[in-house]
Amino acid sequence: MKKTGIRNLALAAALGVAALAGGPRSAEATDAIPVLLCPFGCGPIAGDTILMNQMVKEGADVMLLPQETPGYMYNVREMGQNETKWPQTVFATEDTLIQVAYAGGTPEVEEFLPEPVQIPWKLLYGEAWWGQGKFLVTFDCSLKSMADLKGKRISLGLRGQSDWGVFSRLFLEHGYGITPENADIRHMTPGQLTQQLIDGATDASVTPIGAEPTLTNFIIPGPVRQLEATGKKMCYLGVSEDIINQMNEKFGATWLYVELPPNTLPHQDEPLGIGFNKGFKAAHETFDEELAYKLVKTVAELGPKMKELHALWSIWSPELMTCGLSEENAHPGAIRAYKELGWWDTTEKCDPMTYPDAG
Repeated sequence: MKKTGIRNLALAAALGVAALAGGPRSAEATDAIPVLLCPFGCGPIAGDTILMNQMVKEGADVMLLPQETPGYMYNVREMGQNETKWPQTVFATEDTLIQVAYAGGTPEVEEFLPEPVQIPWKLLYGEAWWGQGKFLVTFDCSLKSMADLKGKRISLGLRGQSDWGVFSRLFLEHGYGITPENADIRHMTPGQLTQQLIDGATDASVTPIGAEPTLTNFIIPGPVRQLEATGKKMCYLGVSEDIINQMNEKFGATWLYVELPPNTLPHQDEPLGIGFNKGFKAAHETFDEELAYKLVKTVAELGPKMKELHALWSIWSPELMTCGLSEENAHPGAIRAYKELGWWDTTEKCDPMTYPDAG
């Protein structure tokens, strides 16, 4: 792998981290892998930065270099347009995003993705299941459904963010008939949209939740805790299984309907229907096989320690890393790593991610 400008910056950063951490290994022996993530303040930015530090501290052969981006939708578009990134860059994505991107350029999606990205990206490992964008939160408990948001003010994520900004719009419009023409829909960062709801500038907003394959351990991220700290009663606008099925049929996607037990989220007094999708780190099929192998092995080795260091990693498990992977959709280097670890058989516990037919 050639030393690009990005890699040299990464190695310089690694040297500084290694010096502070007392790392046993020179950063010059480490392959730095840029990873496209999401806006500053999102969980994966902090989680992968701590992972990078641990990789340096433990003298790993590879090091992830977190890169802030406008979001997962931006990532898949940037990777689709920039072939120079294929051999050396990893990006955060989701099964449903890869699927929806095949429909880029259609009237339903062109606002977020003007052109189709019909590339069968190869999965490396799963990092979380994400539920945001498939339910909303409000302090106005007279609102009972997303359909009640007609004429209301709604704060959503950026148009470059898959769950926060894109999927929320798709569910509002195609599930409940709520559009920018009949509601005041605002796109902004997670921090801004959360503050707008707190300030009463909007009536409802998107808010996050994460999970893992057993659906017994959940991540309740910071924005939810910010809303809880107001002391106001939080109410939720969920989705039905029928809506999830309709959305899957319309977009060729595989959103998973889940009914959250009461008290999973703050002030959640009743079961709540939401949709989940699986979040992954992925790469192009031309991404270096040895780097993919080393990356997966390193994440697998550091996973137990990372569980104690950052909330995003609290749900880590071998099953989470492998859920949704198959011989068809996983990177060959990742498959080799999992088989060496003895974890590949765990893929049989989950349905594999599938690709739509290219139009």
